[in-house]
Amino acid sequence: MADFSQQGIISITCPKRITPYLKKELTDLGFPIEKERLAGVETKGSLNDCMLLNLSLRTAHRVHFRLKDCRPKDADQLYKELIKIPWEDYIDKHGYVSVQSFIKNKTVTNTQFANLKVKDAIVDRIRKKTGSRPDSGPNLNKTVVFIFWKNDRAQIYLDTSGESISRRGYRTESHTAPMQETLAAALIMASKWKPGQHFINPMCGTGTIAIEAALQALNKAPGLLRPNYGIKHILGFDEERWSDLRSDLKNKANKDFEGRIIATDYDVRAVNATRKNARTAGLDHLIETRKCDFSETNIPEGDPGVIMLNPPYGDRIGNEKELEPLYEGIGDYFKQEATGWWGYVFTGNFDLAKKIGLRTNQRIEFYNSTIDARLLEYELY
Repeated sequence: MADFSQQGIISITCPKRITPYLKKELTDLGFPIEKERLAGVETKGSLNDCMLLNLSLRTAHRVHFRLKDCRPKDADQLYKELIKIPWEDYIDKHGYVSVQSFIKNKTVTNTQFANLKVKDAIVDRIRKKTGSRPDSGPNLNKTVVFIFWKNDRAQIYLDTSGESISRRGYRTESHTAPMQETLAAALIMASKWKPGQHFINPMCGTGTIAIEAALQALNKAPGLLRPNYGIKHILGFDEERWSDLRSDLKNKANKDFEGRIIATDYDVRAVNATRKNARTAGLDHLIETRKCDFSETNIPEGDPGVIMLNPPYGDRIGNEKELEPLYEGIGDYFKQEATGWWGYVFTGNFDLAKKIGLRTNQRIEFYNSTIDARLLEYELY
């Protein structure tokens, strides 16, 4: 069985431009930053630490634990390196393994061929050592192995997440162009909002931004809602330790928070989806929902907070010319209703953003999938 206490390199992936927020999460959890990449970071830790990271990280996609770093010249040499790894210590001989990869090597023109070589090395080693072999295929709900092979350097990992941990498990209802949970969490971290302040989310869509704000307000680990992770299928996984860790994270979460989180949308389907998703997340009693135009969203009295909107960009939803009045209306709403607040607009259309008619305090770079986007910050005097 695997030694879950053995220290090694942990590689954590995230979307491009979200690395700074992932770094802060890791340092807040007490992990060192060993290396920073365009779409992720490396730290040090054990498989036990991977349990905590999978449950706690808001801006990560996958948590990879490195097993080997080698320099094969071709697929045959990669096979020879891989078969040296004691796979029988990690993968049940009656289990299931999936191989995922990123490969950029001049000797390999077919990624599926390389994946097949990796799979063959794994099952051949296990068969030789145990007399039996695991099944294999594309499903990510059991043991997952990831290989990063660029030029002559190959790194082999156990993917302790399996499915991306951006999939929290609360979004059971979908609507038009839903935002990824990791992006929503990063947008909130990038804003001036602090837990305890009001957070207003007009144009809420499926409620992802509002739900992520509520999770942060409660200091609730985002991974607690999800039942399955890749790490649970690695030999040596300690179910009791996992249960204790989950209980500890639950106890650290707050039961309530100061300030109000309000989510509105003019589309009743979006409001209903927000309510259902918030209910699945156990947050429906903390997120106020209402069907109304964004301009009719009430601003709470008392201490100011943050208003964040994610309007359509004109590429997938609506025509660009038809959206100009919408962006002009956002500027009017900010000026007339939100004095003293921080206003944020997340958009991938910079021409439409000019129609807001207010000077930005910051233009924070993000991607929404492949769309070059900005979180526009407005200090509303």
